[in-house]
Amino acid sequence: MKALRASSGDLNADRRADFAEMLLASGEPAQAAELLLGALDLVPRWAAGWFRLGEMQEAAGLLDQAARAWAMALKLEPADRLGAALKLELIGKAPAAAAPPSAFVETLFDHYADSFEDSLVRKLGYGLPDFLGRAIRKARPGRFRLALDLGCGTGLMGERLRPFVDRLEGYDISAAMLRKAKAKGIYDLLAKADLQHFSHPGAGADLVVAADVFIYLGALERIVGVVANMLAEDGVFAFSLETLAEGGDFALLPSRRYAHSEAYARRVLLANGLAVLSLEGMVIRHDRRDPVEGLAIVAGLPAASTEVRNPAAA
Repeated sequence: MKALRASSGDLNADRRADFAEMLLASGEPAQAAELLLGALDLVPRWAAGWFRLGEMQEAAGLLDQAARAWAMALKLEPADRLGAALKLELIGKAPAAAAPPSAFVETLFDHYADSFEDSLVRKLGYGLPDFLGRAIRKARPGRFRLALDLGCGTGLMGERLRPFVDRLEGYDISAAMLRKAKAKGIYDLLAKADLQHFSHPGAGADLVVAADVFIYLGALERIVGVVANMLAEDGVFAFSLETLAEGGDFALLPSRRYAHSEAYARRVLLANGLAVLSLEGMVIRHDRRDPVEGLAIVAGLPAASTEVRNPAAA
């Protein structure tokens, strides 16, 4: 994903920042950081500049300096659109958080909306919507009266759901993503929503889907509880996770996405009265040509089905 660039509002500072980027691209991060620090002398309240300075200092191995730069970015912009708190956490300078800043997720996908499908599907080999769609049909054949597509993005998952859903609702934190989804004409309702605070007061949903969404959420207890309460009696909940390689429940990765363990997902589902109907391992996408391993999980009421498990995911 391309870096988010923002003007400082000062032409001379912007020129120095551009030259710093050239130095960074040529493999000289320490010199780049020094030049950008000079630009910040001209615009000391430029939060995006401080954030980028931290990235350059991190690339140069200057982690204490990077931490100070990210702390300054966070002080200047507490909403944290650029995710400075996550960078501090990754280098051990801030405690682990249960979720990323909502403003960071919103800004990320507003920025990414125009290139989202081309980058994800064509360049990164993203096959999750097809895979998860097949898992849903296998777990519960037939039509669904009401389906909710959480973190719907541009509608990639919604396109797979529409053929077997009577009413399809999509929710996303990014207004730019929602505009892309609306243009496809596949949703009966689209609404802006932050899944960290999501609720759905309407009739029980037969299907709730969160495809490649929980990687930007962290702790799952609240959202799984909300979903369990909104499901109809025979409802199905389908979602994906990036697989956490080491022990623990979930962890923030250098990509600033979260990975979750299978044991944690099962425990949270069980605590909310949901049983795993199917669980399959898969490659969700590629990142710098490396496969990103994940899980596609379909859950429902314990009596709804017997679990189908892909041995490869064991």
